[in-house]
Amino acid sequence: MRYSNRKEYKVVHKCARCGRKAVFINTGRFRVNANKNKLDVWLIYQCRKCRHTLNIPIYARVPPQKIPKELYEGFLANDEALACQYGADAALFKRNHLQIMA
Repeated sequence: MRYSNRKEYKVVHKCARCGRKAVFINTGRFRVNANKNKLDVWLIYQCRKCRHTLNIPIYARVPPQKIPKELYEGFLANDEALACQYGADAALFKRNHLQIMA
């Protein structure tokens, strides 16, 4: 169940599975990947029709010390409130050159 106080954005993006532009919605989950001593963190969005995923970068190739501990733990725990917060951040989508809709 979603409990966001803010309006989350939907993303309009070409779906690799559907083969055309589709609406992607926030799954409320993160993907965290470690590569040697660098971390990547993505917010996971999903095609509304076929459930194909789209990973939206939040952090790319950063040292773990650069991410506040509480924030990092929220990513690992798939904190839904945190995912909603990032899903409502228009700057995140603009930085990643994604088309959004309210």
